[in-house]
Amino acid sequence: MRLRRIAAADEAVAHSQLVVHEPEKQKGNWQELFERGQAIELEIGMGKGRFIIDMARLHPEINYVGIERYPSVLYRALQKMEALEREGQMPLNLRFLCIDARELPDIFAPGEVECIYLNFSDPWPKARHANRRLTSEGFFARYDQILAEEGRIEFKTDNRELFNYSLETAAASPAFQIEEKTYDLHRDEKMSAGNVMTEYEEKFSSKGNPICKMLLRRRRD
Repeated sequence: MRLRRIAAADEAVAHSQLVVHEPEKQKGNWQELFERGQAIELEIGMGKGRFIIDMARLHPEINYVGIERYPSVLYRALQKMEALEREGQMPLNLRFLCIDARELPDIFAPGEVECIYLNFSDPWPKARHANRRLTSEGFFARYDQILAEEGRIEFKTDNRELFNYSLETAAASPAFQIEEKTYDLHRDEKMSAGNVMTEYEEKFSSKGNPICKMLLRRRRD
């Protein structure tokens, strides 16, 4: 599906105080951007921002960073935050980045991130594009560089082929191990506890389609 460009997005993103514009300068000092020094969690490919905004509102004890590569998509999240600000409900523990996720090791110091959320990532179905998948070997190596010792990765998708691929790359990772997995999240009582949905997840699951999820943690062996 072609991304629709929004004319106002580039300027809005460039001037928003919620967007960190030179993130590499914050490496090792991300806590300075937030009111409280507490755990930092990321969502990579956050889309229109519903998940990360809801997480920030539900968990004020955690600082969140939402990452979205495309300004026209990030712009929608900024609009949501503006609406919450008008209502006096905007979370203060959330910032945004408009970057390619391949830059993560240049932006976060080793151990600076406690959790990475990957929600309904682009499946990049062609084999020649496999290294672009956010659950590829290369990306797991990047996550290894920034996640804390007890760090975790949570991955959700409706694409079974991508999920099976991700299970394989995760199992082969020297840094991470699969702690839990399910092919039908919303019927899995344990793994669905406290689940926060994205816009896409709500729409897709409302039609009865299953959602896959896996939880990864650092290897302990």
